[in-house]
Amino acid sequence: MTDTVASAERYGDLPAVLHACGFPRWKRPIIRQCFPGRSIVFVPKGRAAPPGAALLLWGTSPLPPAAAPDSTVIRLEDGFLRSVGLGADIVRPLSWVTDRTGIYYDATRPSELETLLATHRFTREERERAAALRARIVAGGLTKYNVGQRRWQRPHNNRRVILVAGQVETDASIAFGCPGEKSNMGLLRAVRERHRDAYLVYKPHPDVVARLRLPGKGEDQAPRWCNEIVVDAVMADLIAEVDEVHVLTSLAGFEALLRGKPVSCYGQPFYAGWGLTHEFLPHTRRGRHLKLDDLVAGVLIAYPLYLSRDGSRLISPEEAVESLLAWRRSTGGREPWWWGIYRVFVRWIAGVR
Repeated sequence: MTDTVASAERYGDLPAVLHACGFPRWKRPIIRQCFPGRSIVFVPKGRAAPPGAALLLWGTSPLPPAAAPDSTVIRLEDGFLRSVGLGADIVRPLSWVTDRTGIYYDATRPSELETLLATHRFTREERERAAALRARIVAGGLTKYNVGQRRWQRPHNNRRVILVAGQVETDASIAFGCPGEKSNMGLLRAVRERHRDAYLVYKPHPDVVARLRLPGKGEDQAPRWCNEIVVDAVMADLIAEVDEVHVLTSLAGFEALLRGKPVSCYGQPFYAGWGLTHEFLPHTRRGRHLKLDDLVAGVLIAYPLYLSRDGSRLISPEEAVESLLAWRRSTGGREPWWWGIYRVFVRWIAGVR
């Protein structure tokens, strides 16, 4: 398993010129940073790329017009320790992932991450490095977006507390990772039916709270099935206070695993199927039992690319963690006064979907 800084050369057989299709302008410098030493040609959305070109695509985007089905394709997506701020706010990321087989949240087909987790023989050194990285992430209270200001405290009763994490229902992680239930309210109802005496805390997705993405169907009905809705809590602190976390495919489930919490999955996220979660939809391609730090080594060390904040180079996961901590300290955990105005322009330019 290669170090993350070197993992840009996982694709050493790629040509010197790569064609990036349909990317907005703000992502273009990040693409160049991900593939040092290669020339990037940007192809506008809907335009054809040259025959035989190696293609860079975002997420599950379709092939550009006239592209051969067997084209060399690398798919890009946000990483798991992304930023201090939301991706929907167009905050520059500290990590992306690259995948030549599929993409991590698409459970309908294999991905490089799934293949790595299914086949790699993790060494003691890799597990020790992963354990140290995990300990630093947990001690620092880091999550994907590192937003929220309120410190949530569990109620003073003896009831079991379950966090139900909401998602953006139009996201590809729902479309490609949930062959059964696909709605936040369906998830919340299912948790309530199974745990009638528990204290259920529902946390809407921060993109929805920021009005950068549309709420799920019937999400205003959440109080019917939960005891409390938490909006602006720090996710790491919230996870630390609850007894269990239940998700469709939310990354909150992985973040809970890092903190030793039981996780129940109603979809098929990348971290399910390895003997570390409770699943309601078993995954036929996954059956290997991993240690937690095997999962961490694959997900947070081998798979992503980490990016220096100045845009100059790739960095290690350990450097990325320290960079995130410094970034968060510099903000004081607060959004600047003008951020609400900025979001108005983001919604106008990017739309809300």
